[in-house]
Amino acid sequence: MKYCKNCMMPDTRPNIVFHDDGICAPCKNQLRKAAIDWEKRWAELEQLADKYRGSNGDYYDCIITASGGKDSHYQVHVFKEKLKMNPLIVSIDNFSWTETGRLNWQNLLTEFGVDAHMMSLNPKVCKNLFKKAFYKYGSPTWYFDKSIYAYPLQIAIKLGIPLVVYGENTNYERGGSINIDTPSALDQINNDAVKPIPWDVFLDDEIKMKDVQPVIYPTKEEIETAKLDPIFLSYYVPWSSHGNYLFAKSRGFKSLEDTGEWIREGFINQYDQIDSIGYVTHAWMKFVKYGHWFSTDYASLYIREGLMTRAQAIDYINNEEYKLDKKMLKDFIDFIEISEEEFWKVVDKFANHDIVEKRDGVWRLKNPAH
Repeated sequence: MKYCKNCMMPDTRPNIVFHDDGICAPCKNQLRKAAIDWEKRWAELEQLADKYRGSNGDYYDCIITASGGKDSHYQVHVFKEKLKMNPLIVSIDNFSWTETGRLNWQNLLTEFGVDAHMMSLNPKVCKNLFKKAFYKYGSPTWYFDKSIYAYPLQIAIKLGIPLVVYGENTNYERGGSINIDTPSALDQINNDAVKPIPWDVFLDDEIKMKDVQPVIYPTKEEIETAKLDPIFLSYYVPWSSHGNYLFAKSRGFKSLEDTGEWIREGFINQYDQIDSIGYVTHAWMKFVKYGHWFSTDYASLYIREGLMTRAQAIDYINNEEYKLDKKMLKDFIDFIEISEEEFWKVVDKFANHDIVEKRDGVWRLKNPAH
């Protein structure tokens, strides 16, 4: 594995780009932000808000995709309080919740005074497709993740609300195939987070197309007819995951540490992706496939923002990131109804032996991060 000379992003991340000087694209993008005229970008956002504010009379004039997390708190603050819009929050229900996650979801609604629409996906379908995607691709939450992209646009079309707000442009901020500084989120369905897997892989006598409607992405024609305008807020403001956490905390958001509910092993923080217990098990699969997952992603963000040194990141990654939290794993395997032994058999099938190796029965990096 080759690591970025500035952060800890490895070249095994799918579609990551390294420049000739050994610096990864997200680090270069972070440097470019210093030259951006953020006042001008904010003015552009205000013009966009002026275009849609009150466009449906007293009805909602934008949709904000939100989970109740730290970024959600910041997004709602910007559009409800600063831009004076009337948003509808659209979210996908978790297959399991932490108590902290429930508290934060309720805090989002009451702190900012907003209406919310939460889709609870059919648990039988979820369980079926989670298991199939886990066995076939080692990517169990494919169905859930696709719904996050598809369902808010479905609702936007049905309710006649063109403006749909997403948080960060993941590929630009963290690395990926669509490394473009753009306000438009129209192409984010192709950003590597949800692989383009054909439906016939998952459909059978038990699961038909009528059962998966919430995750059917609108066609190009439907999007154009509805004049949808999905955007990334991260284009208009200096986006900071940790900064969003500090803001959210000032408005009542709680971390797992704050509530004392749980301290997750293998996590560099206890405030991101905390609404569900077992969901992030899917992200841990990146470790055996690509040699990195949550802590490498966050350590790299922290380095770019000056919150951590590269040496500190290396130490944490080598000593902590390989761990799969036991509570998280149990919640996941209980949901898809397999044994822990069966889980590890599937993990072994997807392990990249050029990158990881088993030591004392545990998957570890073959060569330490450096």
